[in-house]
Amino acid sequence: MEFDLPYPTPGSGARPGESARHSCGRTVWVEAPARLHLGFLDPAGSLGRPFGSLGLTVAAPVTRLSLTAATGPANQVIASGRDVPAEDLARAERHLHELQRRSGLGRPMSLQLECTLAPHAGLGSGTQLALAVGRAFARWHGLDLPTVALAAWLGRGLRSGVGIAGFDQGGLLLDGGPLADGSPAPLLARLALPAGWRVLLVSDPQCQGLSGSAERSALAALAPLPQAAAAAICHETLMRVLPGAAGAGFAAAAQGVSRIQQILGDHFAPAQGGDAFVSRPVGRLLRWIERQAQQPAAGLAPADLGAGIGQSSWGPTGFALLPSAARAQQLLDAARAAGLVDAGLALRIVEPLNRGARVIEHPARMQDTAGDPAAATAPRRADDGCPPPPRCAAPLRAWPRG
Repeated sequence: MEFDLPYPTPGSGARPGESARHSCGRTVWVEAPARLHLGFLDPAGSLGRPFGSLGLTVAAPVTRLSLTAATGPANQVIASGRDVPAEDLARAERHLHELQRRSGLGRPMSLQLECTLAPHAGLGSGTQLALAVGRAFARWHGLDLPTVALAAWLGRGLRSGVGIAGFDQGGLLLDGGPLADGSPAPLLARLALPAGWRVLLVSDPQCQGLSGSAERSALAALAPLPQAAAAAICHETLMRVLPGAAGAGFAAAAQGVSRIQQILGDHFAPAQGGDAFVSRPVGRLLRWIERQAQQPAAGLAPADLGAGIGQSSWGPTGFALLPSAARAQQLLDAARAAGLVDAGLALRIVEPLNRGARVIEHPARMQDTAGDPAAATAPRRADDGCPPPPRCAAPLRAWPRG
């Protein structure tokens, strides 16, 4: 995470009551990134502990919200953006109540959701919303709580630790599966992805991935993933994906991601209507891109051939890991020309994100805009409660159509 004001660290001596007394009129703003879940290492737990996850964070889309003291006697949870669904408002309100119950800090709060990730799309919407609310609450009250504790309070990270680690640090992430006592999965490795790489996100708004009881039922109905398949996934992760990101080259990482997704796609296909992609238009486009990406192109180094394709979690969001923005745009343009982009698909070329969530505290605008002389000298309104201008132009939830 990035903090724009010093945050209490363990042993800093910050007392919640003392911080709260000084936070009247203050706003905490949080922007949390989407994550892609690239696959489980061993969903059947062939060595005694199930799951283990590989994932990465991307710069867009995002969850963005702000928290301040309520003016009335009860919590206020509202949408300040047009695309925030009622389902997310209800979730956020439940999280706020749970945080107040767990902490014993029951002062009424005002929570505004500006944008959220599409639910059940494979982007980690539930975990990022919960952690964004939790971090805003903790920061506003001066609570010295690590993100794993907030996740435990709010019931997140039961299978994967990628969303929690992504919220904190971003990057390419590997966890070892939840611990026997139910604690969130420990982070085993975190690497920054090369800045030039890009991810083509492809989603189908007409589909939703499995979640809740449907997800549990689907997992229970599947045959266990054979240990040999789990071993192959671990082999690809340790000898291709992680080394590729660490310097062995794009092609190695892309081949590893695609192979992992092929193994898991075959395994989970019976729960998705018989295909590795829950959305057929998404799968058709990404398989075509994978084939085309193997073809040499002018100015393209052999090490940059290929694409790492797959579906994030239960979808419907699919992805293609590509070596550059230019290559991603070239392949997307070619797919459009070939008639492979269904009119209903949502498409976006994004950067991998090598940092965690952004947390900004008000009043802090003067510090936050220190590099902008005009903004630094602009008078602040007495009722200035709007989010500060982001230092990055993080897009909202809506995606451009294909």
